Amino acid sequence: MRIPKLSGRRPQRRAFQALVLLCGLGLAPSAWLWTDAGQRVGTVAEAPAAPVAVVFGAGLFDGQPSPYLAHRLDAALTLYQEHKVQAILVTGDNGRVSYDEPDAMRDYLLAHGVPPVRVVRDYAGFDTWDSCTRARRVFGVDRAVLISQNFHVRRALALCEAAGIDSYAVGVDEPHDATWYYGGLREIPGAVKAAANVALRPDPKLLGAKEPGIAAALADAAAR
Repeated sequence: MRIPKLSGRRPQRRAFQALVLLCGLGLAPSAWLWTDAGQRVGTVAEAPAAPVAVVFGAGLFDGQPSPYLAHRLDAALTLYQEHKVQAILVTGDNGRVSYDEPDAMRDYLLAHGVPPVRVVRDYAGFDTWDSCTRARRVFGVDRAVLISQNFHVRRALALCEAAGIDSYAVGVDEPHDATWYYGGLREIPGAVKAAANVALRPDPKLLGAKEPGIAAALADAAAR
């Protein structure tokens, strides 16, 4: 006597296969970022010289840089003090009057001895793509060291390269606490968005006229 097959498992198997496929598709952009970065991610000590350091915003606490942002700024400060960069572009969110990342970042660097002319503010760095494409199209940056935490910096590298900036990325390390893991989880949808940005090359939310700050900073460096 022939025993009938248990067809009830087929929907479960197909659902599992669909889940595996979706997970693979969701993680593919993250894998692309790690593969694409190659040897262009390292520490402050390993970073090559470049005209500009680009520091991405990472939040404020009571108007002051958050610990993560302060660590990014410390890395930029070290690069400047070691004469590896001549100008620092601080790019972040100033979408409302009560929240001003670029000014807080600039004040931090000035308090640590960087001359005002060497720190240039981008008030419309609302996300990583906007920061990268504005750095190239508005401020004229064509070669830079990018500074962020390790979980984010490969996305910044891919987007700035797509925007036309020859880039090296410094990944600032942090304790692997809840904040770190939350940042890592955010990079999964962030990588999907980055892939779309690279494919479509959209204009930033705000573009505007070209700004001379980086040229002035580099001219000041050349005059010394």
